[in-house]
Amino acid sequence: MINVRYKLVEPRNIVEEFIDEDVLDDEIIVKPKYLSICHADQRYYQGNRDKKVLSQKLPLSLIHEGIGEIIYSRDDNYKVGTNVVMLPNIATSKSVFKENYDRTSKFRGSTCDGFMQNCVVCKKKNVLKINSDKTSMVFLELMSVVFNALDGFNNYNKKNIESVAVYGDGSLSFIMSLILRKLYPNTKIIVIGKHQEKLDYFTFVDEKYVIDKVPNDLRYSHAFECVGGLGSESAIKQIIDTIDPQGIVCLLGVCEYSIQINTRLVLEKGLCLLGNSRSSIDDFKKAISFIDKYPDTLNYLNTIISDIVTVKDIKDMDMAFMIDTSNPFKTIMKWDV
Repeated sequence: MINVRYKLVEPRNIVEEFIDEDVLDDEIIVKPKYLSICHADQRYYQGNRDKKVLSQKLPLSLIHEGIGEIIYSRDDNYKVGTNVVMLPNIATSKSVFKENYDRTSKFRGSTCDGFMQNCVVCKKKNVLKINSDKTSMVFLELMSVVFNALDGFNNYNKKNIESVAVYGDGSLSFIMSLILRKLYPNTKIIVIGKHQEKLDYFTFVDEKYVIDKVPNDLRYSHAFECVGGLGSESAIKQIIDTIDPQGIVCLLGVCEYSIQINTRLVLEKGLCLLGNSRSSIDDFKKAISFIDKYPDTLNYLNTIISDIVTVKDIKDMDMAFMIDTSNPFKTIMKWDV
């Protein structure tokens, strides 16, 4: 099969690469329908990564958040026309580690080509069937990241979850807060962000504060940091200052640079700092089951779609990445190439 991959060869320069791909018995072909642009994709596209990293990674097809439709399969269990979510994390060996933490695993749009392709050849084990192809189903990847974090949180938590603070006002923070609201209806959910206009979208939480206007007596049991970037330093500092003793601080935000952490207060309070990254197939299954149980989730997720850009060629791809830089939440590419 002749396939076309759209590869970033240098910042803001996407080119076509024609590839002759074999399709093995354990593989299917998926035609992408909706692809979502992530901050990680933007860092590559805009060249906001270390030059050494860019030289090692590029050329690369971007995007790790996507849903599509099976257009070729030899397996009756994966029928043509079936809607699927494509899993970006590819386990290459059996390991004692969860696949998203196994250093031998590959990840679409980072250590191997992502979903910006005319068609995507996938192992059957790297797709999951979904009951809908609604645009907001593309958020399954971000939801799986949340479930990965909650999996670790629940393994360590030994006390009541009376109140939880979610730091950040972006898409990940929104989805984290929404899932917490559904799973822990009796827990106070507090969101702390930087932009009041974005915090206004969080209609389902108990309290919302701009980070430099939090009450002096603010306290909570646990915290989820969804900020990332250099802003994560001030967020983590405030968390350590205001969280209750023996609380768990789940770190989800990615920062390219080292930041300072007040380890003295971490020790004095007996805090647990828990790192979280990406997700596993089990986390995707939990996300799909969550939507099945709480179908109104898709309505909430629709509110954080800032733009849907129909993509037919490279010019449209560049336009989508440009538009995304000024959007408050998610930019989705309707993939019509």
